[in-house]
Amino acid sequence: TAWRVLESGGSELDAIERGCGQCEIDQCDGSVGYGGSPDESGETTLDAMIMDGNTMEVGAVADLRRVKNAIGVARKVIEYTKHTLLVGESASLFAVKMGFPYEDLTTQKSLSLYSEWLNQSCQPNYWKNVVPDSSKSCGPYKRREEVTYKEEQTSSQRSVHNHDTIGMVVIGVSGTVASGTSTNGAIHKLPGRVGDSPIAGAGSYADSTAGGAAATGDGDIMMRFLPSYQAVEYMRMGTDPTVACQKVISRIQKYAPKFFGAIICANTTGSYGAACNKIPGFTQFHFMVSNPLLSRPTEQVVDCI
Repeated sequence: TAWRVLESGGSELDAIERGCGQCEIDQCDGSVGYGGSPDESGETTLDAMIMDGNTMEVGAVADLRRVKNAIGVARKVIEYTKHTLLVGESASLFAVKMGFPYEDLTTQKSLSLYSEWLNQSCQPNYWKNVVPDSSKSCGPYKRREEVTYKEEQTSSQRSVHNHDTIGMVVIGVSGTVASGTSTNGAIHKLPGRVGDSPIAGAGSYADSTAGGAAATGDGDIMMRFLPSYQAVEYMRMGTDPTVACQKVISRIQKYAPKFFGAIICANTTGSYGAACNKIPGFTQFHFMVSNPLLSRPTEQVVDCI
């Protein structure tokens, strides 16, 4: 969809908005758009961002409720405000002012995911250091006076493939770069949780003097390292996109060896690459590429490191 927009004369931002928007409509992988990843209270909320690599403007929404077209609302943040990020109920009110309809994001699918989770004693979840024991019970929880610090088990059942993102980088014919993301976040997250996707430099980053990148995976860990910004800076120094992606993954590995995550990178000449962290159940990363050398959108695969 994004490639067709470019071919028909649309801008790079148009391509990002339409491409990510198509995934919202298609509910890609259950991890983008409405009807997926219900939070602890059973509600689906959306995060999205879009970035213009010419002006460095970013539009983003997080914890967006009852509005389906998150990437569309993010674009309006650039076009009609001097802000970068709008969140929660106020982001929804902004969306309505911009002409987006209120719609229920809950579906039979998300309801059944939620009730299944409740029936499994709310496993897995994102609490720690609480009573009753969050690994066995639904709560309600209270904080435990004694806080224990232990290494996070990030390759547990809760991370691999239970949340994901559509991330996209577009390089225009003149070398203009744009990037964007859209997601419904981590399934069974605490209400109000925001991951890496709508954060500039974390979920994606675009700079028309260097390139663009977009990340996917365990946003709670990845956002701490601003991987997309880091990858673009490596490419600015002349690093090959594949190597730039690998260097970013390696940096996170030092602190969180079992994290679930991947990143795509593309520079202004149209070279591209990707990298992912190898953990049980996640040894390869698949991504799509469209360019003038390919007759149609083509799936690429990299082995995780």
